[in-house]
Parts: sequence; C-alpha cells; structure tokens
Amino acid sequence: MRSILVNADCTAGNDVRIETALDLARRFDGHVTVLVDTPVTRYIAMDPMGGSYVISEALEQARAEDDAAAAAIEARMARDDVPFDVLRSEDSPVNALATAARLADLAIVSRSSGLAGELALASRTPVLALSDDKPLQLPVRRACIAWDGGDQAAAALRASVPLLGDCQVVKVVTVVEKPGGFPATEALRYLSRHGIHAEFEEHARHGSTEETIAEAAAKAQAELLVMGAYGKSRMREFLFGGVTAYFLDEARVPAVLFAH
Repeated sequence: MRSILVNADCTAGNDVRIETALDLARRFDGHVTVLVDTPVTRYIAMDPMGGSYVISEALEQARAEDDAAAAAIEARMARDDVPFDVLRSEDSPVNALATAARLADLAIVSRSSGLAGELALASRTPVLALSDDKPLQLPVRRACIAWDGGDQAAAALRASVPLLGDCQVVKVVTVVEKPGGFPATEALRYLSRHGIHAEFEEHARHGSTEETIAEAAAKAQAELLVMGAYGKSRMREFLFGGVTAYFLDEARVPAVLFAH
C-alpha cells in the first residue's frame, strides 16, 4: 500500500481521513494523493423551458473555497514527513475519485459521504471507509473478514493482507446461507501463506446476514471489517437492502475495507 488516495473536503471526517492516510504512508513507506473536488454538476440549474445553465457566482465561490482548502491541506502536509501531492477536479465525486484511483493501492473516504459503495463499483481499487470520528489505528490489532466464497470477498481479502500482518486476532466469518463458492479453508490457507494466522467462525443466521456479521465483528471487537462490495446486484440491494448498504451505516465497526 504505497500509493494512497484520500478524498478531502470541508465535511466531517476530513481530519480522520487525512490522518489515516498519513499513518498508512508512514507504515508502508508510501505516498499520499489528496483529491479536492469541486463538482460543476452541483451548480447546474434547469430553466423553465427545459434548458440548463451554470450558476456562475455560486460555482466561483465554491472553487475559491475549495482552492483555499487545498492550499491549507498542502501547507499542513508540507510540515509532515510523508511525500504527497494535491489534485483538484471538477468532475462528479465518484468519477473524480475513480479516475484518481486507477493507479492507487487504496482509496480512503468517509462512510458518511455516501461515496464508498459507488466508488467500490466504479473502481478496481479497494476502498477504506472510515467513521467520521475515529482514524484507523495502526497496526490493526483485531480484524474480521466477512467470507461468502464470492469473487468480491476474495478481492477484499487479497487487498487486506498488508493491514493484517501484525494483527493479534483475525477471524474469517461466514454465515450459513449460500451454497458453493470458494471454501473458507482456501481463504485460511491463503492468509497462512502470507504469515497470517486466522480463526474460522461459521454462524447460523440471527436476523439478517448483515446483522449476523455485525454481531460477530462486535463480539470480536474488530477494528477493521474486510468484505466484498455488492455481491448481489446494486439494484437488488437498493430495492431490498443488503450487506454492503448495511455496513455503509453500521457504527459498531470503526472501519470497513470494501472491494468489488
């Protein structure tokens, strides 16, 4: 994890995101790219005849505010010991992040931003979604891996390996509901090859699958949950709910690493 992208703005959780990105870069001798985005689409209005126009005054004010925020972040990071760069964009937030993440090892966002799920779908880069008030503590001491044998879970597992190396406790958690897939024993063998000892836990469903996983993670006092994003279609999750949507809001786990 030497190329770390972090979404920066003036919203809650900004300091947590940047602090986590810097800590990861120090740990892995990495580089932090900070993206400050001013989406032009937020300042496009429709006229009564069905046309559209840019609200120029509001857009220029937003640009000035975000330019100032980018300059403040640059000044702050220049005092640190981590190589970095600051990018500016005027694309939509998910597109801007997905473009910047093409050669990143990890993208960091806040769960409250509503970007994590969409970004996991739009980019091949793993997404670390953080609470607004708690940076990821390094080294991670306790982690859970939500395992259903699917491609998304396997992608998340592979992406998490650098974060799991110094864990005191790693649990591979599966919920009995889905036949087939990649057996959990293979996940344990994969971790073992990377020097990571993991315990396997199989749970019967208590309520929904996501509630069962959340209970297991809370019981394990997990600081990080690793999981695939949108194993079901995004439309199905939108209509009926699902694991990904649940953990975008679930507060019992401080940080979630998503991959699709």
